[in-house]
Amino acid sequence: MSARVWDPVRAGLGTHHDVVAHTILGHRGGAPAPKRPVVVDEFVDDVERMLDTVGISRPHVAGNSLGGWVAIELARRGRALSVCALSPAGAWHAGTTEQTLGVRKIRRALRSARFGRGCGISLALRSGVVRRLVFRDVAEHGDRLSAAQAMSAVDDLLGCDVIDDILSTDEELALLDPLPCPVTLAWSGDDAIVPLAVNGAVARARLPGARFVVLAGVGHVPMIDNPQQVIAVILQTIRDARRSAASSSRLAEDE
Repeated sequence: MSARVWDPVRAGLGTHHDVVAHTILGHRGGAPAPKRPVVVDEFVDDVERMLDTVGISRPHVAGNSLGGWVAIELARRGRALSVCALSPAGAWHAGTTEQTLGVRKIRRALRSARFGRGCGISLALRSGVVRRLVFRDVAEHGDRLSAAQAMSAVDDLLGCDVIDDILSTDEELALLDPLPCPVTLAWSGDDAIVPLAVNGAVARARLPGARFVVLAGVGHVPMIDNPQQVIAVILQTIRDARRSAASSSRLAEDE
């Protein structure tokens, strides 16, 4: 998707923090990919360029799916004060069902979106029942999207120029131990793309120092199902990071 899916979360976070929502390379509204196939490091480079442009050295970072993977890689590069990764991609052994199960579902959604766009799906999306069915692989309650939001999400999927690169990648999230900053892995309890019991376990092994929490009652894109729960886990991650930094500072003064 694009940064638009974060709009309900941005509104809640904006009362506490300055928020920058970035649509990454090759996605609808983002910068075009300069070469193909694009790899994860290039998505991370794209976010770093944005941070440099707006003059932010080390923000608190949150991301979902591919964005969660990118957030973790920003931490690996020393560009994050904290990370809240929501069901991050890459938590698989490449080429196994840990990866291919979700890929098949996304490819099915892409085929359906292409067919539906040509058959006037915008009218069908006025029905909450249809929205729930269309978004069943990424949300428990797709009907919570408005018809306009649902149509925008369909266009985001169709407008992602690098989707084949992402779905065919042989890359995977590498071990990160020790953590360079506080990291929360917030896994959607009803995730049908990267299931909690499978990919969540891989992520815990790859980031053994991370705080791990389960978001109840939400699908792979939890911002659709329960933006308030997403806001809460991001704010808690930031608070924990600030307490950790303050504690480290006091220890340094004592020494």
